[in-house]
Formats: sequence, C-alpha cells, structure tokens
Amino acid sequence: MRSLLMIGCLFFSLTLFAADDPLQFENSEQQQRYQQLLEELRCLVCQNQTLADSHADLAQDLRNEVYKMVAAGQTNDNIIEFLVSRYGDFVLYRPPLKWTTILLWFGPFALLLYGLVSVYRFVRKSKTVDVIVSPVDRQRLSRLLDSNTDKQVGS
Repeated sequence: MRSLLMIGCLFFSLTLFAADDPLQFENSEQQQRYQQLLEELRCLVCQNQTLADSHADLAQDLRNEVYKMVAAGQTNDNIIEFLVSRYGDFVLYRPPLKWTTILLWFGPFALLLYGLVSVYRFVRKSKTVDVIVSPVDRQRLSRLLDSNTDKQVGS
C-alpha cells in the first residue's frame, strides 16, 4: 500500500513540474499579442501543434522567450524574425510560400495525385478483356456445357 502511495505522489509531483508558470503582463494588449504569437508559432518537437497547445519542454522554452520579448516591447514582426532566423521557416505554423517551403505547401497534393493516378491505372489494368470466340469454338463449348448439365441431372 505504501509503494502505491509513493508511486501516486511521484506521478502527481511530475505533473506539477509540467505546469506553466503564470505570466504577468503590463496590460491586456501584451497578453493578447503573446497569445496571438503562440498560435502562429509551431512546436518544433510536436510539429503538428502550436506553441500554445504543446507541453514539450522546448515549447515551454520558446514560450518563455516570446514572453520576454513581448515584455521587452519588441514588435510581433521582430519576434517572428528572430525565431525564423534561429529555427527556420518551420517554426511558423503557416510558413510563407517560397522555393524552400514549396514541398510543405504542395507535397500533400502531389502525394494525393500520385495515389489517384496509381489507383486509376490499377483499375484500368484489372478490367476484364473481351475474348472473341470463333463459331467452331462456340459449338464445342456448347457441347461441353450440354454434356456437363446432362451429367449433373443424371446424378
């Protein structure tokens, strides 16, 4: 029983470390800018979550960095430029369309198109082929079928 209590306390204490510290802003405009920036920036660990949604340690570090920059009075553009220069366009949740990000924007559509073309080719190849049967072969088939049905009826 004691070991279960110790394990429970251990797990509870780990969740306390994962909680974000409450942040103090000078005004509501700074807090809104902070939240807006967190929604525009991607967690580099989770990759499909914004900084606002992620619980990764790196996301917490980036949130702290954004908070410090907002509190220091830097503009949103300056903060985004700083993070892009440090981590690349991938840190943006909606990266700009340029040559280095073209695969991010059009890669899924290219894969979808490739899949549709592959399915079309497969279906087209698997269609049955009409066979032209000569009249002589048709008579032989007819005799074979008749003799087969006579055997089945007689059994």
